[in-house]
Amino acid sequence: MSNIRAEGIQVAYDKKVIIDDLSLGLPPGQVTTIIGANGCGKSTLLKALTRIQAIQDGAIFLDGDSIAHLPTKEVAKKIALLPQVLEATEGVTVYDLVSYGRFPHQRYLGNLTTQDREKIHWAMEVTKTTEFATMEVDALSGGQRQRVWIAMALAQDTDTIFLDEPTTYLDMNHQLEVLELLQRLNQENGKTIIMVLHDLNLSARFSDHLIAMKNGVICYQGSPQEIMTSDILKEIFSIDAQIIQDPHSQQPILLTYQLL
Repeated sequence: MSNIRAEGIQVAYDKKVIIDDLSLGLPPGQVTTIIGANGCGKSTLLKALTRIQAIQDGAIFLDGDSIAHLPTKEVAKKIALLPQVLEATEGVTVYDLVSYGRFPHQRYLGNLTTQDREKIHWAMEVTKTTEFATMEVDALSGGQRQRVWIAMALAQDTDTIFLDEPTTYLDMNHQLEVLELLQRLNQENGKTIIMVLHDLNLSARFSDHLIAMKNGVICYQGSPQEIMTSDILKEIFSIDAQIIQDPHSQQPILLTYQLL
């Protein structure tokens, strides 16, 4: 199970510092969700941890090795990333897209081995996308497409999966469908899940660990019970929140709130 940690990292865009002197250890084998207001650095942190975004200072370690010095394929064998903005898939079938997840394991581009095909079939079975195998990705609904992209990440066969706002633009039904899938992958397949979500109630319901950010700083982290409090939400989001317990999940939920 991969171990990922950041030590004193700084991330900047066009000389504007977004994250400064941030240190973090991600709990392996758990579902971790990063929460915070727009522009607080959530997605930037996710990109930095997966080496998509360069850091200006500090270091990020993957299983004790500096991620900056590891070959790209070695990183891709341990961590997968589902970004917020997905690439165009015009004319690409579901099976072909899922097969792209095997790239880090291939010696020769395009030559799928028996093991590759087994991983692809497993990923499609788990995500219930097998029936769409010959369809073009663009012909699917939003929830179906999201499951296909998750299947591609699963075919990559990594211990850890990062997802940047995987429920964006999905209706309530498909949001639950995607998050329940990620929860099963964690509980039944031992995958470490790290994601960014905007919905606080979904974050609390489906996470073991919450990280609350503000202005590029990690202010709090802990269980949903520890983080989903009126005082912490007041500090992070500048809202006066009323918190109750969800009778279904037994997790804290945001009942209502007002601006301060």
